[in-house]
Amino acid sequence: MEISRFLTDDIVRILIALLVGAIVGAEREYRSKSAGLRTMILVSLGSCLFTILSVRIGMPASADRIAANIITGIGFLGAGVIFKDDNRVSGITTATTIWMVAALGMAIGSGHFQAAMVGTAAVIIVLIFLSPMQTVIERLNRSRSYRIVSPYQHETLKKYEHLFKKYKLKADRGKQSRSGNTITGNWQVHGPEKAHEKMIHHLLNDPDIIEFDF
Repeated sequence: MEISRFLTDDIVRILIALLVGAIVGAEREYRSKSAGLRTMILVSLGSCLFTILSVRIGMPASADRIAANIITGIGFLGAGVIFKDDNRVSGITTATTIWMVAALGMAIGSGHFQAAMVGTAAVIIVLIFLSPMQTVIERLNRSRSYRIVSPYQHETLKKYEHLFKKYKLKADRGKQSRSGNTITGNWQVHGPEKAHEKMIHHLLNDPDIIEFDF
């Protein structure tokens, strides 16, 4: 009877962990993220099972020994979905979602169902309903990397820095280099999306620019 009760309880926890992983994973899959439906389900299930096993086979004084190592393993998994490209870091939200799903799986595995359900609802609110707010904030203050290559003349790049100010953009000067008769300037530029669009339109029509990346 005792064994049957344990089995039933474990099955319920595993099924709940599967459901929670599927709910969060469906949102990530819909947005075509690197860690989608199957990944989130497996993270939730794995965390749940490790937590159950930690309680079952751990000594009374160290019942959390196995569960504590879940955090270390999830850290390596999350690092694998973070990418850096052209001064822009992507995948941080997906990595933190993996970390959060692991926490939900641990909560379910330890029998804290109420905390797991509230946590799941909070994750969905953050991922779905706060996304439009993030878009609005980015429109008000967006960061872009500008790279301009033009013929070298005295104070050539200062001309473009004055243009950034003209369009109400804040530009942080990065690496600058000269090769032969050309000079390359890099800036990290912050400001409203509309200001970026006007600046980009101006630079695309500038006959003095040889190369322009943004």
